[in-house]
Amino acid sequence: MFWRCCLDNKALTNKVIELLETKREDDWWDFKQEHHDDKAKLVHDIICMANNRPRKDSYIIIGIEDNTFKILGVEEDAHRRNQQVIKDILKSASFAGGIRPRVEIHTIILENHELDVLVVKDSADVPYYLEKEYKDKDIKNDEGIMYGKTVRPYHIYTRVVDSNTDIDKQADINDVEFLWRKRFGIDLSIMERLNILLEDIDKWVFDWGNKKSCYHCDFPEFQIVQVEDMKRGWVPAAAFYTHPNMYLAKLNIMYHNTTIYESVLWCFDEFRKYLPEAQNCAVKDKGDFWYSYYLLDSIEGKLLKIFTHGSCDISSRETNYHQILIFKSESEKIKFDAYISEHFCDHSDDEINKKYMAQIQEDREDNLGGMRYSAYQVAKIAWLYEDWQIINRERG
Repeated sequence: MFWRCCLDNKALTNKVIELLETKREDDWWDFKQEHHDDKAKLVHDIICMANNRPRKDSYIIIGIEDNTFKILGVEEDAHRRNQQVIKDILKSASFAGGIRPRVEIHTIILENHELDVLVVKDSADVPYYLEKEYKDKDIKNDEGIMYGKTVRPYHIYTRVVDSNTDIDKQADINDVEFLWRKRFGIDLSIMERLNILLEDIDKWVFDWGNKKSCYHCDFPEFQIVQVEDMKRGWVPAAAFYTHPNMYLAKLNIMYHNTTIYESVLWCFDEFRKYLPEAQNCAVKDKGDFWYSYYLLDSIEGKLLKIFTHGSCDISSRETNYHQILIFKSESEKIKFDAYISEHFCDHSDDEINKKYMAQIQEDREDNLGGMRYSAYQVAKIAWLYEDWQIINRERG
């Protein structure tokens, strides 16, 4: 049995079916009857796909008959390669700056045939090009002379509509210019640029407590600014820190002198832990029961990664009690919400009060600010979150 990377990937299978139904190729997908017999052709195709104009992943779908788009499969393909082999081929090519396209190969089943789908991931690292020529050293004639294709050094290739740049030519100048603009984010909106820059966790310079602003070291016109002095506040998560006081201040993200995003800076454990403001969510069918959370793909989630140097550790001097929950995306949060609905009564009030006695006692009535959201609610949801994480780990 050949390797399987993604036989159960329904989304990818549906995507391939959708592309097959077009009966054509385009900027970000290409059909191949079989795997490349010449590794240089493979490298060239990957570079073209990685340097395409649409801002999306691209697909090389292998096992489809030329012109007819009939599904043939790759079960008997003598040149069939797995991901590690393709990765090694790219590693052997001298990419400029050592930056290579990121690829994945998946196998799906259609009409009882296996198709290999080479996914070339979208990236702002374009244009990809080589510093040295690349040839497949195994393509030789009877005299031992290599006769395969050559990927040229310092040639920028791309894909326009359904055509790759010829392997012995350069892309048109307007396409080359587009790729450089994409790398430097010149053609993006300010918010699109901000979201990309917030992914540069190590590029933001900050020292909360001593300074009231931080900036991106490559693009200092983007700054995160505390715009007022800290004042006393309260969220139930504060009860789970060694020193259960909480302070907050308005936090603006600035582009030059313009505010482009408004948030709040939270400070816990007597100025030892600085975090961005979390979102609050009511538990379904429990309208007076709440929890706080971050989505890592949101702006606050990206700020969390910056403020914690990538660790997303919300703890200070004590362990992480999961007083603020962390999800990769909204879809992951939806799965947890479904878990809560099913397991809401898994732990009794007595069990929760006993396990989190010290934290719940810190949630004094005068701290609630008229809200019914309490440290007890934080404790109950935190325990369910821990259970949910254990189940997910066991499932792999």
